[in-house]
Amino acid sequence: MDKHLSNLGLCQKASGLISGEELVIENLRNGNIYLIFLANDASINTKKKINDKAKFYNVEVIESYSSLELSNAIGKKNRMVLGISNKNFLKILK
Repeated sequence: MDKHLSNLGLCQKASGLISGEELVIENLRNGNIYLIFLANDASINTKKKINDKAKFYNVEVIESYSSLELSNAIGKKNRMVLGISNKNFLKILK
């Protein structure tokens, strides 16, 4: 497993990760998201919505992983969008 995926599980356990499109967007608007993982197999609409919001709020989006990889990394099913809500995890994820 690569460094991003193994550290996503750590973020999840430390309550530093928010999953789900709407929750990530809501927290992005509130300034609580510092990095986004977007599944490369997400729908075109989801990709556009997340990328547009992230660009507006100047937050990096990583699209290197499938929904299966992201879901397995955090131990949940069918996750397309993950937001890192703890700044301290940026150092290990970038």
